[in-house]
Amino acid sequence: MQKRYRRPATIGLALLVSGLAASHAAAQDTMYVAGYGGSFERLMREAVIPSFEKANNVKVEYVAGQSTATLAKLQAQRAKQEIDVAIVDDGPMYQAVQFGFCAPIQKAPVLDDVYPIAKLADQAVAFGIGVTAPVYNAKIFKEKGLPVPTSWADLGNPAYKGQLALLGAASTTGLHGLIMVARATGGGEASIEPGFKAFKDGIRPNIVTFAPSAPKLEELLQSGEIALTVVSRSRAVALKKEGLPLETVEPKEGAAALMVTMCPVVDSDVPAQAQKFVQHMLSPEIQKAFAKAGYGPVNRKTELSEDEKAGLAVGDEAVGKLAKIDWPTVNQNRAAWTQRWNREIER
Repeated sequence: MQKRYRRPATIGLALLVSGLAASHAAAQDTMYVAGYGGSFERLMREAVIPSFEKANNVKVEYVAGQSTATLAKLQAQRAKQEIDVAIVDDGPMYQAVQFGFCAPIQKAPVLDDVYPIAKLADQAVAFGIGVTAPVYNAKIFKEKGLPVPTSWADLGNPAYKGQLALLGAASTTGLHGLIMVARATGGGEASIEPGFKAFKDGIRPNIVTFAPSAPKLEELLQSGEIALTVVSRSRAVALKKEGLPLETVEPKEGAAALMVTMCPVVDSDVPAQAQKFVQHMLSPEIQKAFAKAGYGPVNRKTELSEDEKAGLAVGDEAVGKLAKIDWPTVNQNRAAWTQRWNREIER
């Protein structure tokens, strides 16, 4: 038989205090943040969420998924939203705002330090800026005497025949290429025809393959099977640090801005915490963590070393040179463009 004993009064008091603390912890608010998976999820769990939880006495549950999946969740939960803060690419974010999923962002001092390009709408803001640009293998270019591109239209230069690989227009990077080529040849988002013509007449004959993913493009660059492509500039810098002789192009039309964005979701159970989380993501400390992972800071006051700045758009001048995509126009036409691309270009 188990031995029984009387608890001392001091132990009973300690248990009472412990019980009250546990009760308080049980009453702690929970906030749901939906965003990307993979390395981004690890970054959020290790460098972003813990400090926010500690400062705000809130438990953050992270829901990983691609932008399209998060947008679908917001649509499915329209009657009763379960997500409190949504993190998606800039294209889908414009759709989220249009569909009424995002609540207005409250004014806060940190927003005064954010670059204008990062302010998508009253309801959405970017917390990081990626850069899509042509990238080339300087060693192969020198050996073959190839000219360095100065414009997006130069992807159609016959000198690059058999040296080029790209992603298709179904990807954001591939879509950036189509749009920027259109801009370089007299069109743009509202007039995409010049882009398709340039691809059919000049760029398509130069292409070795349309790669299924960005990592595959990187493999082709590393193996020397291609000398020119279009990828994230931060990835090109990372590969250069690993010893690959890559250089990025600064096209006269600008490199395309790819912004990772967030918004507080309407009808949140914890609206105050959701607003604070947005502010937390924009703080210089958290911006520095994102910059180390390859996302250009949107907060002017983020302090970075020269090595940390490599490949990123940092400062008003560099950010001002970026080409901002007209996503509301793109979203209206993207499905039709993708179908046409598959039919006429990537066939």
